[in-house]
Amino acid sequence: MRHESVRTWGPLAPALGLVVVLFGGAVGLALLRSLGLLAGGTGAGPSLDAYRRLIADPEFGRSLLLTLHVAVTSTVLAIVLGIGAALLLRRLVRGRQPATTLFQLNLPLPHVVGAVAILALLGQSGLLSRVAAQTGMIEGPASFPALVFDPYAIGIIVQYVWKEVPFIGIVALAILRSTGDELEEAARTLGASPWQRLRHVILPLLLPGVLSAVVIVFAFTFGTFEVPLLLGRSFPAVLPVLAHQRYTDVDLAARPEAMAISVVITVLVLAVVLAGSVLARRTIRQEAR
Repeated sequence: MRHESVRTWGPLAPALGLVVVLFGGAVGLALLRSLGLLAGGTGAGPSLDAYRRLIADPEFGRSLLLTLHVAVTSTVLAIVLGIGAALLLRRLVRGRQPATTLFQLNLPLPHVVGAVAILALLGQSGLLSRVAAQTGMIEGPASFPALVFDPYAIGIIVQYVWKEVPFIGIVALAILRSTGDELEEAARTLGASPWQRLRHVILPLLLPGVLSAVVIVFAFTFGTFEVPLLLGRSFPAVLPVLAHQRYTDVDLAARPEAMAISVVITVLVLAVVLAGSVLARRTIRQEAR
């Protein structure tokens, strides 16, 4: 058993060690600075003042709610559309390979490129607003509804969904192809309706593998910085942007708050990752039984 563990984890040790050193070091540094123990501290020992100020700050609460809204909405839409697209691609008889290639075409594109494209497409001076104005649907580009820099983060969510749907869809499609159609055909033979086959056969097969992808999507959409910076409002801003604002504030006393926000983001994301891992293991064990 011990030799088996060594063979399994031995080759991964260098990469895991690098991740632990870089990630753990960054989180540890942020935690120490949030407690006032490094640069900018008072030298009077650890203090939770930065966290107390955040809890009492209404902007932090609004930013946390906005971040949760963006992450949860983007993840749910990506799940539904990604699984739906995988089911449609699996049903294709002709043109499946070109359709699959087209579906995953935006996977290698950076998120910043997608954000700039969304801004050029959905902005009030973007392509859609000008087309609508030219065709008489609206009086002018300024009358186009605000889909970027809006209070509901629509532009941010659209960009995340556009980028993450192929990721979840390709994972789901790979699982569907590897499991085959035997169980679904057996359910159809026994008189199960399409909805029953989806609920009791397809979704349980997809859950363990797709759940891992879903956790990755949620963690990314909760903690990423560049897309909300380009497409979101400055107030309230999502937590990563708020942390950047506090860190670059001319008042150096706000830097411990920026580090505290980073620690909060890390803790929440790790909690979601651990919960997803536990749920995935339980699902796999239940299927094995």
